[in-house]
Amino acid sequence: MTDPSTWRVAEGRPCTHLGEVRDVKPRTPEGCEECLRIGSTWVHLRECLVCGHIGCCDSSPHQHASAHARTTPGHDVARSAEPGETWAWCYVDATLLLPD
Repeated sequence: MTDPSTWRVAEGRPCTHLGEVRDVKPRTPEGCEECLRIGSTWVHLRECLVCGHIGCCDSSPHQHASAHARTTPGHDVARSAEPGETWAWCYVDATLLLPD
């Protein structure tokens, strides 16, 4: 569900970054890339819908998903990588996206 046409704005401002979304596969399906590397833990996982980077959520100690969005130009939209969750978030527009 990574095609930009499969997402719609649920709340917040219009998302101006859906054009960045690509068909991706998780780069590290076993967890947050950076947390695995440094031996840390996470609360929830997010997947960048541009490159497949898996990072930890903002409730996690290191907030790697939002750090990835802030420091990697054009990687502004991530989806929840939690089982049973079907939503995405645009970090720049602060917009919740749901599957269409």
